[in-house]
This record gives sequence, C-alpha cells and structure tokens, in this order.
Amino acid sequence: MESELLFGEFQRSLDDRYRVGIPADLLEPMDLQSGQAVLAKERPGCLSLWNAGLWRQKMDASIKVLQGKIQAGRLEGRLNEVQQLGRLLSTRHRDVKLSDRGRLLIPEGFREFLQVEPGDDAMVIGAAVCVEIWRPNAWVDYLNQRMPRFSKLFDKLVE
Repeated sequence: MESELLFGEFQRSLDDRYRVGIPADLLEPMDLQSGQAVLAKERPGCLSLWNAGLWRQKMDASIKVLQGKIQAGRLEGRLNEVQQLGRLLSTRHRDVKLSDRGRLLIPEGFREFLQVEPGDDAMVIGAAVCVEIWRPNAWVDYLNQRMPRFSKLFDKLVE
C-alpha cells in the first residue's frame, strides 16, 4: 500500500445494518489479509479505513516514543495532555473486518461520529494512504474549503 496511492470518489448507501460497500478499486491496493482493517475517527463526519498491519506499526512506534518520554520525565507537568491523548486514543480507532464482498459494518460510536443512519448516502474516498468514509455534506464542505488551495498543495508535495 505504501507504493500504490489510493484515489477515487464513490457514492454509496448504508444498508439497514449500517454496512457500506467499499469499492474493489480501493480495497485491492490496501492488501487486507482476511479483511482485517482498522477504522479511525478522523474529523467530524469522516472515518478512515487502514491496513491493520501498517496502522499497528505506526501506532506501536508512536506509543513507544510516548512511553519513553513519560519514563524519562520529559512530560512532567503535562499530565492533562497525556490524559487527553489517552482518552482520544481509547475511542479513536477500532479493529474491523470487511466481508468477502467488501462491505464494512460501521460500529456503534463510529456511526454517531459519522452522523449517518441506515439508508443514508456516504462518500467513499481514496485519500492516497487510506480510504475515507464521509457524510456527504461534510465532504462537500471539506472540498469547498480545500479545493481553492489544491494547486499550491500539489506543487508543494511534488517539488
């Protein structure tokens, strides 16, 4: 997945059990063994879907750095920030399993964050390194805010 970037915009509907279909064009490059993935809360109205192995590597490395800083006393006086991070980490992500047909069940807690109901539409977006699931009006708001700066961002990243 690190070498193949994920792109695409797909409109999907949630079924009566809060499942959304993830297009094969986005799933295949993610290399999901046995459908195992991680679902994360990104921003209000947006969830992201990650390769579980890559997510764990990144998260484990970051947690080790944090633990090292705590043990070394480098976060003295910052207990509130450490607790805040702990709370957010406790709720931010969850292991999920996609069905053989590429359907993702959006778990409780994540449904409320995404603000969707059965029968609602969702936008499934290839976000280069992960797949994102957006509430449609949140996606349009994001595009309206960010699209005017697209050229500058693109030029900056490909310099």
